[in-house]
Amino acid sequence: MIVSADVVVVGSGAFGASAAYHLVRRGLRVAVLERAALASQTSPRAAGLTSQVRATPALTTLARRAVTKLAAFSDETGQPLRFTQSGALKIARTERDAEQLALEVTRGVAAGIPIDFVSVAEARRRLPILGERGIVAITWSPTDCNVEPSELPLGYCRAAEKLGAVLLPHTPATGFEIGPRGVEGVRTPRGTIATRAVVDAAGAWARLVAAGLGAPLPVVPTRHQLLITEPIPGVGPEFPIARVIDVNVYVRHERGGLMLGGYEPDPVQVDAATLPPAFDVADLPLDLEVLWRLARSVREQFPIFQEPTIRVAEHRGGLPTLTMDDRYLVGPLPGVAGAWVMSGCCVGGLSVSPALGEAIAEWIVDGAPALDCSDISPARFAGPIDEAALRERCRHAYATHYRASGGAPAR
Repeated sequence: MIVSADVVVVGSGAFGASAAYHLVRRGLRVAVLERAALASQTSPRAAGLTSQVRATPALTTLARRAVTKLAAFSDETGQPLRFTQSGALKIARTERDAEQLALEVTRGVAAGIPIDFVSVAEARRRLPILGERGIVAITWSPTDCNVEPSELPLGYCRAAEKLGAVLLPHTPATGFEIGPRGVEGVRTPRGTIATRAVVDAAGAWARLVAAGLGAPLPVVPTRHQLLITEPIPGVGPEFPIARVIDVNVYVRHERGGLMLGGYEPDPVQVDAATLPPAFDVADLPLDLEVLWRLARSVREQFPIFQEPTIRVAEHRGGLPTLTMDDRYLVGPLPGVAGAWVMSGCCVGGLSVSPALGEAIAEWIVDGAPALDCSDISPARFAGPIDEAALRERCRHAYATHYRASGGAPAR
């Protein structure tokens, strides 16, 4: 058992694994604590989609940096990552959403991201399963990509270990030593690790970890589901990602079939404090009917999901954390010297985790990240908030994820 480290990272999902890798690359001694198996909880159940044009210029720059790092992931880390730069279509079915797309095109072009409007005919050429009816406007972003989500956090974990990080699966953080100057250690069932810095990247359990550090964390673990069909003739990896704004539905190719997921109006929210100690995200109850309702909401654009021959090969779901403004929560925890947080993945965290891990490593080592992270600073949520209000605002952020007011449309 390691007795000391420069930084202890709690959690080995995409956020924690990326932070550990980038910290150890900077020469720090890093220990990663994981209550379950490495990279086994919500991250491998993600959709693995990217979207580079975000709600603000700073978030757009972070997302663009993440795609650059995803493209170079295997060369940089020596670990495998299935990376497909299929591009993405975004579909507006209302004039309001067409206006949003116009703003996104302007923002993307300003950031140097290829994006523009295309005709329905051109969109159907790229995505033959797309229907013609009910579409007001469509944008095409050719450099958006998708990845195999299970490979990203595990790859970062293995790369970090090869550089000297100590990985401790099935070893939860049970408490913290806090002294006059801040963090002094992390308690585990196997002993205490002396350290002056902790990164809370505990996913659905991040709020409990932050509470142990003496800091509030306004996030709500929220169930998100997707399905993958059995292989369908004619469907291939060249099919772009497609998103329908008003009903928050996404579709992409996966394993010769189609993936469909989305954001329901009234999602299941979970209090991690009520979960049994042995709870695993694999035990999360799922509801396939939620996804069939979403499929019916886009039946004019994706009639293929109404065909009786469609069969589900996989139905999966996880517990991403939502924030009140649908933006990440990354940076120093206010009021606790040496305590850092990477949370509020808002369903789209896996795809931007390479850039966020790089940023928090720069923050810890250099005192500030190279990119502007003010939009995702934990300091923006200063002061107490009523629990019911927190849950309602996080529910609304989830239910309006693809709207401009939703914060950071990703996934």
